[in-house]
Amino acid sequence: MLADKYLDVKILVDDMLCAMENRVQRLVGQWEAERPDLDLATMATVARLMTVGTLMRQAIDALATEHGTTQEEGDILFTLRRSGAPYRLPPSRLSSALLVSSGTMTGRLDRLEARGLVVRVPSATDRRSVEIQLTDDAREAVDRIVTEHVAREQQMLAPLTARERTTLDGLLDKLLAGLDGA
Repeated sequence: MLADKYLDVKILVDDMLCAMENRVQRLVGQWEAERPDLDLATMATVARLMTVGTLMRQAIDALATEHGTTQEEGDILFTLRRSGAPYRLPPSRLSSALLVSSGTMTGRLDRLEARGLVVRVPSATDRRSVEIQLTDDAREAVDRIVTEHVAREQQMLAPLTARERTTLDGLLDKLLAGLDGA
């Protein structure tokens, strides 16, 4: 059954990639007619990268939705889980790790707490503050979901050989370093 779900996702992603590649080709063709002086190969590459990011985001969002949550809430649960026992962090560390404001984090934590996935516990080092801790049920659910998450990521990258993935990783690292320094 799980394999069927991933096959469905692969077919959907393959169909979307074909449609998106046609869209990229149309976009470049239109600009080529109007502005042949532009470096349209660069435009096409960036459009493909953005499309891949969008498709991957949609696949991850779909998994979160299947489990009754959002990707953003899942990021909180995953961050707590990978922090190690006792699966507890201050809200400020969560905000910092996930690059969101404290107000945004508070709203997400309120929703997770209302669903019994996290609890606020007094800080052991500062009586004025609390830490956010995964409940036991949430930890078990996260362990199941992260297994599905990694399987879905493997499925997304399945069209690439191991060597191609290694090359892609190197190129993306180089691109990220250049963008981060810009």
